Order: sequence, then C-alpha cells, then structure tokens
Amino acid sequence: VVDLVESGGGSVQAGESLRLSCAASGLTSIKTTIGWFRQAPGKEREGVACIRTGGGDTYIAASVLGRFTISHDNAKNTVYLQLNSLKPEDTAIYYCAADPGGYCYGGKAVHNYPYWGQGTQVTVSS
Repeated sequence: VVDLVESGGGSVQAGESLRLSCAASGLTSIKTTIGWFRQAPGKEREGVACIRTGGGDTYIAASVLGRFTISHDNAKNTVYLQLNSLKPEDTAIYYCAADPGGYCYGGKAVHNYPYWGQGTQVTVSS
C-alpha cells in the first residue's frame, strides 16, 4: 500500500519560509516522480514542482521559480519543498503525489499521479 504523508505547513507572515515534507512508504519503483500541487479556495489544483527520484530530474513552476525548491532524501524516502519569500497568494493546501515509474516534466497533470497525500495547509498573511 502506497502512503504519502505531508507535514510542515503552518501560518506565517509574508516573506517568511516553510519547509514541507512528503514522507513516502510502499513505493517499490526506484524511479518515482513525486509532485507537489497546491489548491487555493475556489481554484483548480495547480502543479508547483516535481522531482524524479533515482534520476534527479526536477521541475519548478514559473509562478514560484526562484522562491521554491524541491529536493529528496533517499535514505528517508522523503521529498521536501522549500518555500521561501512566501506571499499571501501562496496560501493554499499543498499536496504531494506519486507516479511510480513516471517522469517529471512541466505541466504534468493531476490525473498522471495515482497516489496522493492528505495535504497540509499553508497560510501566508500580509
């Protein structure tokens, strides 16, 4: 059973930072794409970043490029999303998702990810 657990969300002021974690278990593929998405109230789920474990391919959405970075720790089976210089418009529920054997590329759609975590809330106040 694949399980993804996000953590690290919270309420911060604009300009501050957070580090989100996505702890994965049950994944048997050495090369798996882990994606981060976010969804604000009344908006569609938006792809933020992805990384392919075992290969290191990464993608960061233009809307957060230069502020967010993605990394992974193989030993801990955990993918991190570092959120710097946060803005109120970054407020959303952040989800991680897994696509075993899949590739990381810009615009990879929600339906390409079969496994999802429960989400973690990020709230940025001005």
